[in-house]
Amino acid sequence: MKRLILATRNAGKITELHAILADAGLGLDLVGADAYPDIPDVKETGVTFAENALLKAHALARATGHPAIADDSGLCVDVLGGAPGIFSARWSGTHGDDKANLDLLLAQLGDIADAHRGAYFACAAALALPDGTERVVEGRLNGTLRHTPSGTGGFGYDPILQPEGETRTCAELTPAEKNAISHRGKAFRALVPVVRELVG
Repeated sequence: MKRLILATRNAGKITELHAILADAGLGLDLVGADAYPDIPDVKETGVTFAENALLKAHALARATGHPAIADDSGLCVDVLGGAPGIFSARWSGTHGDDKANLDLLLAQLGDIADAHRGAYFACAAALALPDGTERVVEGRLNGTLRHTPSGTGGFGYDPILQPEGETRTCAELTPAEKNAISHRGKAFRALVPVVRELVG
């Protein structure tokens, strides 16, 4: 069985991609970066989601000799010109402080009317082979931003993004509901034909 590596230590992400590949009939040995603990995490120095995803995928493919997938994602707010974007996880200055990031963004958008609170989650997913071959696909989840957080599911900005056609925020959806429409789910599903073509 061919091995495919996903550049993450998040078990939930591995489960999600595994299910998508299995549904597509692709029987691959999917493992996370934890399978290679000696390989250091890659610095995300790109200026787009696609660049960061490619940096991680290429580094893992080179280091392991196996095809690798990586993704990068974030929240893009219309009135902020697409920010926080690639800085979503460290918008408040501290990487991964979800509450501080959320509070700062809400404060920045405090006097923005509902009609101008459009935003979307974006995800770029990249597949890289050890020989340097690369492909990138993207997925997005369009919505609007609430004035106050709602819901306890998900993470990051999920409590304030209300997807188009929904009355609930991403944090109020069940995991299955969220996966069905999420930016990452869309990007991972778009990778299926690429994986089929390049990995088999």
